[in-house]
Amino acid sequence: MTRSSRLLGRFAIASLMFAVGFGRAWPAQPSGPAPAVVVADFSYVDTSGEPADQSAAHQRRLQAFMAALRHELATDQRLRLVDPSCAPSCLADGTAMDGLRRVTTDAGARFLVVGAVQKTSTLVQWARTAVVEVASNRVISEKLFTFRGDDDEAWQRAEIFISRQIRDAMAAPSAPVRIALLPFTLDDSSAGAGAVGATETDIKGLADTTEAVRQLLDQSGRYRLVEVDTAVAAKPQTGCDDCDLRFARELGADQALTGVVGRVSRTEYTIRFQLRDTRSGAVIAAGDSGLRMGANYSWGRGAARLVSERLLGGDETR
Repeated sequence: MTRSSRLLGRFAIASLMFAVGFGRAWPAQPSGPAPAVVVADFSYVDTSGEPADQSAAHQRRLQAFMAALRHELATDQRLRLVDPSCAPSCLADGTAMDGLRRVTTDAGARFLVVGAVQKTSTLVQWARTAVVEVASNRVISEKLFTFRGDDDEAWQRAEIFISRQIRDAMAAPSAPVRIALLPFTLDDSSAGAGAVGATETDIKGLADTTEAVRQLLDQSGRYRLVEVDTAVAAKPQTGCDDCDLRFARELGADQALTGVVGRVSRTEYTIRFQLRDTRSGAVIAAGDSGLRMGANYSWGRGAARLVSERLLGGDETR
């Protein structure tokens, strides 16, 4: 199986059939700043089994398709197309998704558009597209389009329709992600930890740390915090690696954020956090502060800084 075939299989199927052209009408300028977009080159694979070699014609049509798609994104006043300094090599077919996400983040863009086209028979082609919001690693749109024909006119009709669908998906207001912030816990490896245990000051420090991160997430506008019963969430769950996900899922959350304060000594600590999808369990984001100086009154500030840098792009007020 070729890489293009594997890429085609990555996107979930939401099929739309079309065979006629659509007019182009650019929307009015939005009141807020337009979200920035990076478009990666789509891949192409021909599995039709036709005897004639049409690779040159397909490459030409794909290049024209991508040029038209980028032009329409650039002229749609609801959006702002970003051309990374590393382009075109870093956006070429074959670039790993992790690399594309880094390029998009470094370019200051909110959305990444990826896609692939497959010719399945003489008259039928598929185009699969996905729009990813890179900060939350959330796929906001993924579709399979089917179009008939393999000439310039058929490709142009396909591009017009697909472009409109992609642009509308990014321009539409996206609902905040429902997130469950579970209480930060303490991993104490300092001298005498077993004998002393967690003090009232430690408990307050953990509560302050959780609250600092809660305020940061709330102010970002990207998340809708679900109500968490901290007394229940803080209970130790022995022999259950995914209890946090199960708990967050029962609350109706899309994602769950857990954090750990690691105390090395009374004046040294580390902060770790992990954000996971509650359905798949996949890790969306994670961070480790490394060794920091300060007692328990510093934990909240350290956690807020780490989450801001690793999850929110470092643009939050600290």
